[in-house]
Amino acid sequence: MYVEEEYFENENLYRCGACDKLVEASKSAKLRKLPPFLTVSLLRFNFDFEKCERYKETSCYTFPIQINLRPFCEQTEMDDSEYMYELFSVIIHKGGCYGGHYHVYIRDVDELGNWQLQEEEDRLIEDKALRDIENAKEIENPLAVLKGILAEEESKQIPVDQLGQKLLEEKGVSWNKKYRKQYGPLRKYLQNHPQIFQFSPDENKVGLKEKHKLPFKSDSQGQDFQSSPQKNDVQWNSEKNPTRLRDGSAGCHWFDLNDSKVQPIKEKDIEKQFQGKESAYMLFYRKSELKRPPEARGNPRYQIPEHLLNEMNAANTELQKKRAECDSANNGIDLHLHLSSCYKFHNGALHPSLTWKESVVDLTIDRRKTLGDLRQSVFQMLESWEGDMILSVAKSLPAGLHLYQILDGDELTLDGIGLADGADLFVWNGKEVGGTKVMTGPDHEPVVINVLRLAEYNEGGKGQHFTESQHVFSCSTKVADLHTALAPSGGIILKNGSGLDKEAKNWEVFREEDMKETVKSVGLTDGCSVLILDSHDQSFVNVSSGNLTAFTYDISWLQVKNFCRTDGDEKHIKITATIETVMSDIKRKAIRELQLEEELANDSCLRPISGNGKLLSPVPEDYTVKEAELKMGSLLGLCHGKAPASTQLFLYFIVGSDQNASPEMEIVVEETVSVKECLNLMLEKSGLSGDDWHLRRIDWCYEAGEALSQENATLKELNVCRGDTLVIMEGKLPPKGFLKIPIWWLKSSSHKKHGENAQDQVNGMTCKMDALQVSPSGDSPEYIHPDMDLCYAGSIEIAGEASLEDLKMQAMTLPCCQEQIVPLPSFLRAWTVDSKRPGKLLRNNKQQLDDYKLGARVEICIEPLQKEEHLGPHDLLLRVQMGIPGERDYYSSTDLVWDISKECTTWALRQRVASHYCLPVDKIEIAKYFPERFEWLPISSWTQQISKRKRKKKQESLQSAPYHLKDGDIIGVKNLLLDDNKDFSTVRDDIGKEKQRQLALEKKKSRQAERLQDHVFSEEKLHIKHRKPEVALSINVGVFR
Repeated sequence: MYVEEEYFENENLYRCGACDKLVEASKSAKLRKLPPFLTVSLLRFNFDFEKCERYKETSCYTFPIQINLRPFCEQTEMDDSEYMYELFSVIIHKGGCYGGHYHVYIRDVDELGNWQLQEEEDRLIEDKALRDIENAKEIENPLAVLKGILAEEESKQIPVDQLGQKLLEEKGVSWNKKYRKQYGPLRKYLQNHPQIFQFSPDENKVGLKEKHKLPFKSDSQGQDFQSSPQKNDVQWNSEKNPTRLRDGSAGCHWFDLNDSKVQPIKEKDIEKQFQGKESAYMLFYRKSELKRPPEARGNPRYQIPEHLLNEMNAANTELQKKRAECDSANNGIDLHLHLSSCYKFHNGALHPSLTWKESVVDLTIDRRKTLGDLRQSVFQMLESWEGDMILSVAKSLPAGLHLYQILDGDELTLDGIGLADGADLFVWNGKEVGGTKVMTGPDHEPVVINVLRLAEYNEGGKGQHFTESQHVFSCSTKVADLHTALAPSGGIILKNGSGLDKEAKNWEVFREEDMKETVKSVGLTDGCSVLILDSHDQSFVNVSSGNLTAFTYDISWLQVKNFCRTDGDEKHIKITATIETVMSDIKRKAIRELQLEEELANDSCLRPISGNGKLLSPVPEDYTVKEAELKMGSLLGLCHGKAPASTQLFLYFIVGSDQNASPEMEIVVEETVSVKECLNLMLEKSGLSGDDWHLRRIDWCYEAGEALSQENATLKELNVCRGDTLVIMEGKLPPKGFLKIPIWWLKSSSHKKHGENAQDQVNGMTCKMDALQVSPSGDSPEYIHPDMDLCYAGSIEIAGEASLEDLKMQAMTLPCCQEQIVPLPSFLRAWTVDSKRPGKLLRNNKQQLDDYKLGARVEICIEPLQKEEHLGPHDLLLRVQMGIPGERDYYSSTDLVWDISKECTTWALRQRVASHYCLPVDKIEIAKYFPERFEWLPISSWTQQISKRKRKKKQESLQSAPYHLKDGDIIGVKNLLLDDNKDFSTVRDDIGKEKQRQLALEKKKSRQAERLQDHVFSEEKLHIKHRKPEVALSINVGVFR
């Protein structure tokens, strides 16, 4: 309610419409007509324009239970009852401006609620708490504190600094510590309230305006007798002291409605909602003269429309139904009734004679019912039952169903006797099942024991085989009875309490004193194992300690597939074995099971088969399964040929690095043979001759990798292992410390001339390149790469300590290079060949080749120049080409050297290109060309998605994503003064993309055909499957500084 009177005085005067003069005046708003109900919002949520954020106003807003609106009305001649309003509801918000919870205080006008409060709190404690709250409210409101201090001063004004000091002396708190964070500096706060505070002309002193001096009279403690001012200085009644809230009485009861929780409160509890994070948000008043009729008292249906009453009744009926369903769901339990007529007792436990579904009856019952009710329900379900009915708690064990206590006491509830949801009950006569007496209770639980016996024979000789069977005994059975039932005459029993772990260190012999114990007392439970040893097997037992002296192992098996037959019958068999079984025993067993000739034992071997069907290296016959590193269940192939001895190596080898061109061959050599001797044996087996060959390993990408350069070293010394693959490569290795480097000659780019047909040139270049694809190993001087204008010049051998200048000098002596006129090495530019293109630019002619870390398989291309070139470490070499206006083509490219020592940004590159072509920066467009994709990427003012803090440290560099700008990149330039077409692509790019698409389709079709052929071929011959090639992984790592 914005009803405060505003004064126009001093410098803020009002111009009178009658006399046209500036005069003192006042302005206020008056209410013309009063509503029956008054809604007031306390405007708790506000916006701080200095901090640019929302906040919740938690200061004190007092409001009365009754309010007289006569002072705020335009007409005041009516009776007081026409202006009196009483509070009947308060909406309360708990939380902050960005979230919280609402609940409401409502007065029970019609006395519909059950209003019962707890005992009254101690009045003295409550009064003290109220005084503390009032004092806290006084300190929390800086406006009231400052007005109180200035009102006590005899002088009209005091210095601003003394005002802060007096605040510290009287209230014990400084302005900076208490109020500065929320209200700002003291002087600024005073200036923001010019209607209350008045500054001197020099703004060094401050005082109260005249109209704010009289109402403030303080007691000796400095507390104001006036009520705490509001944030907007609006008072809710015309008296100085606000009306005190009344205590709750008959007909004036209040309730707190907080979601589904409703509780009575005292009327004075409303005062607690004047301020704080949980405080009043909206107020609802009604006229005091509005009286409810007597028939509305205690009648919740008073004047409710009939259709609403019907909806309420239907909703209540549905609610009652849901409550009943919820009550049934919460208290209903499912019981499984096992009928004795469907069970039989054997092997120490109950087992169903029919299926489980036919032997069990499910029953749902309320847990609050009694055992008698349950028994009656079972009788009703089993109408054909005759005689006594006993209900026993049952439990499913590994041995079968076992019975425990009998349920007794028909007056007890099912919940009281401990029946839970899903419990099993056995219905029987309490004596026998199928004519067999049944023992019940935990003392007669059946226990399943694994009984192990040593096998009659052991071909492997290393370790023991055994057979396994399961027996059921009652946990009350004596160990002596167990010994009689299991052990033959003179036999002994050993226990293993660790279940399936059958290591010898866990086996212990039952001693004589253990024979009087029960199965349960000696620690035998479900899954435990006992080992039965006959008299001739007792040599494995240490009599003094009672432990096994040898290990026993789990019996498992290996698969063996026959590859020796030529009729195509590849039969699978399983051979039982342990990890200590010798491979020769497994081979003899396989030959016997496959019914092969006994002579095959001397001319056959076992080879593991990989997951993709490849036959791996044969396993030495004197190895055990553990030494051969075979897993139980592995697939082995029985193949022709002798297995290598433990001192021999079984190796794969291919000729050349192309697997498809050269089949994979096998050879067995001694591990003490030298690299040179191994190479000669492989050349002899592959039908090759000559000394111009060397061996390399296969790397993890399944490509030719590290060379075996030490020809006199043995394979064992070079860590060549069984199953490794070696590659025979053409060419002799250079001496130690020397590099053998293929040299390419980078021809000047053959760009088409202006006006030449682009389609003809593309086709011509394609034909020329296709015709000149000759292997560089043949030293052909006219070899040109299909993707680049590279001509193979030959290879050179040069020391790693030589400089880049020496390499250029030696390259100039090659026959292909002698045709070129090169005055000095500085007229040559050296690149590494990367992905069939010039890759890394080699700078600094004086630097040694070893410093470049070129590697043993590096290739170098030489580019002739028209003038000397000395590039610095921060110079970036780019090839720029200007677009031909009106055509989709470019002029010949030129080299552009760009110094990136200061920055490598888009703007800097545009400036450098514009200065190179003498064009305005804003009249050009540039793009980088990606020849492998035939695509152009425009270089614009892009922004990486990085944080502000990182952006300050790191500028946008073109050497990072997405451009990755480097030496030799092609930059296309568009002159917007002559050509406004910003499309950088050419006809050559369109043709290249189309060819790439066609090649991709052809590769996809060929892969599908190969997969289909391999699938059919693998069903015919498993041993010729090739290993899947591994894929190289390329990772770009950024520079983090």
